[in-house]
Amino acid sequence: MLPIVATDGAWLAPAKLNLMLRVVGRRADGYHLLQTVFQFVDRCDRLYFDVRNDGRVIRRSGAPGVSPDQDLVVRAAQALRAWTGCTKGITIDVQKILPMGGGLGGGSSDAATTLVALNQLWSLGLEIDVLAQIGLSLGADIPVFVHGRAAWAEGVGEYLTPMEPPEPWYLILAPAVSVSTAMVFSDPGLTRNSRSVKMEDFIAGCVENDCLNVVLTRYPAVAEAFTWLKLHAGTARLTGTGGCVFAEFSNKGTALEVAEIASRKYSAFVARGCNLSPLFETPGYGA
Repeated sequence: MLPIVATDGAWLAPAKLNLMLRVVGRRADGYHLLQTVFQFVDRCDRLYFDVRNDGRVIRRSGAPGVSPDQDLVVRAAQALRAWTGCTKGITIDVQKILPMGGGLGGGSSDAATTLVALNQLWSLGLEIDVLAQIGLSLGADIPVFVHGRAAWAEGVGEYLTPMEPPEPWYLILAPAVSVSTAMVFSDPGLTRNSRSVKMEDFIAGCVENDCLNVVLTRYPAVAEAFTWLKLHAGTARLTGTGGCVFAEFSNKGTALEVAEIASRKYSAFVARGCNLSPLFETPGYGA
């Protein structure tokens, strides 16, 4: 299956939601063991690539406040060159749509799209599992974006089982705060020994996020948005370590009505849940 390239040449890097997140342990190296469900939404960053013949990796535009050497798209391109010995280069422009520090996985998604795009543009022919392995060396969320399927995830997020949860409409609020994932996972109040559950438990309604209490305590702006959404939508959840919060709706119209009210106070948008990443054209990729 080939990725979609937009008519303007953009490669899409979609957001993700964590529909649940449990912290079930901690490895000796300090990484936390998780259980989570990843689902994509059709809100995307847009990446543009121009192949170079001089071997240089240049990020011409990208995430505000992120230096090129720290940007995951640059690191992904460099990792791919190192893995394959490819001598080609690339110029990358990133049109950021997704909020940073919001738990939507924008940086990881940008890196995954870079790996998928350059595998094609540089004619490398790497298998999907190899791209995911390279991605994992850069960030635990990158493999799910590379595989392109909604998934039940375990380990640090790298053990993926494709699944097909419902694809509702989501209202997503992005408080004006960037949450530090490192801070959340180092907080002494974080639950680190939740009981492991099964996929069937999620399907039956287990949608808790173990990071929620820490984030609401540490970030009043997230707590305010969470309370507002729960009041107006009847439910609210945190994605990842936040700070974005979301609620699901069975129809777009209702979601847009609540979004219109929310937009008077918050950065808010409505997006559709997608079990197949918007980056890819037809089912069958990865898995």
